[in-house]
Amino acid sequence: MKTTCTFLLLFALVISNFSSAQQALWGAPPIVSPEIHENHSVTFRFLAPNADTVRITGDFLPTEKMNTQWGEFDVPGKALLTKDDKGVWSFTSEPLESDLYSYSMIVDGLTCNDSGNVYLIRDVASVFNIFIVRGGKADLYTVKEVLHGSVTRRWYNSPGLNMKRRMTVYTPPGYEESSKEKYPVLYLLHGAGGDEEAWMALGRASQIIDNLIAEGKAKPMIVVMPNGNVTQEAAPGEGIRGYYKPQFMEPKTMNGEYEGAFMDIINFVEKNYRVKADKANRAVAGLSMGGFHSLHISRYYPKTFDYVGLFSAAILPNEQVQSKVYENIDGTLKTQMDNGYQLYWIGIGKTDFLYKNVTDYRKKLDDMGMKYTYVETEGGHVWTNWRVYLSQFAPQLFK
Repeated sequence: MKTTCTFLLLFALVISNFSSAQQALWGAPPIVSPEIHENHSVTFRFLAPNADTVRITGDFLPTEKMNTQWGEFDVPGKALLTKDDKGVWSFTSEPLESDLYSYSMIVDGLTCNDSGNVYLIRDVASVFNIFIVRGGKADLYTVKEVLHGSVTRRWYNSPGLNMKRRMTVYTPPGYEESSKEKYPVLYLLHGAGGDEEAWMALGRASQIIDNLIAEGKAKPMIVVMPNGNVTQEAAPGEGIRGYYKPQFMEPKTMNGEYEGAFMDIINFVEKNYRVKADKANRAVAGLSMGGFHSLHISRYYPKTFDYVGLFSAAILPNEQVQSKVYENIDGTLKTQMDNGYQLYWIGIGKTDFLYKNVTDYRKKLDDMGMKYTYVETEGGHVWTNWRVYLSQFAPQLFK
């Protein structure tokens, strides 16, 4: 037995040394990228000895303006890397605030991923590398030594949309251990270009809710994250359409069909999970397009939700869209107000391209006497704000 263990140990050492030798093959040392320093500056490295230029683009850099058909957006800036005598290009950032950041490399004009960083995330049709500078804001969603909830993908039948569809469901710590306890539900909706995976992957919803519950700041709750694109069964690559290029706005995305069929989601959840199935224990919130959906779902079903959250929300429907859901908006808002609710929460960044729309909507609410909580932050239409909004909204639920 001792001889066998000795042989296995020697074999493991040989394999380890061989792997290190492979990494250093042809004089190429193992590349560490990104490297986060104590002062929160970050060094990026990229091996490309034959490249003429290497740049980096990411949301940690100063933004640039870009005009699109949906309006003017702040987009990540770019920085030039410097090449050493071994063909390794590098760039060190200024000290960064604690947060989650995404970035890509641009090698001779071709955008690609950082080969030294295995951590990737998809946003609509693009894939980025990511890294986290810990502390501060990142403490909201850093994985900690606390009890963790479970996350599942569930298929449900939607008669209103005439298809099987998929949602992501977070259940809080202890849900599986108990057979009797019932929980309130937050329906958390994504923005344009997103799907039922967006709040988990980009928004880090489960980490945020885990940490809030562990700190006693939020009540244990179920969080339901449906797919808000009515032509999709599920996220790209996860439905019967197979692998296809995602797009920012799916057909029929904001035409009233999703809001009109939303009770299919609620009915499935209340049939299949141990929930408190009443207005006082339901919340709906979303970002951008999901904020639009939350606004119209909550007034179209005015006796359904006691808590509503609009994160950088789109507001009014396109005038050319004809849908029963968008009829008599002012009247249904008044009905919602008269029925009563516990919290109507609105958050927006000062440089968000939807800022004026939200300002105009707040005036409408002010004129009709509809009470709301308003939070204004720095920044624009970005996930760094929406993660914070969720962390501020969730502790106010189900009091």
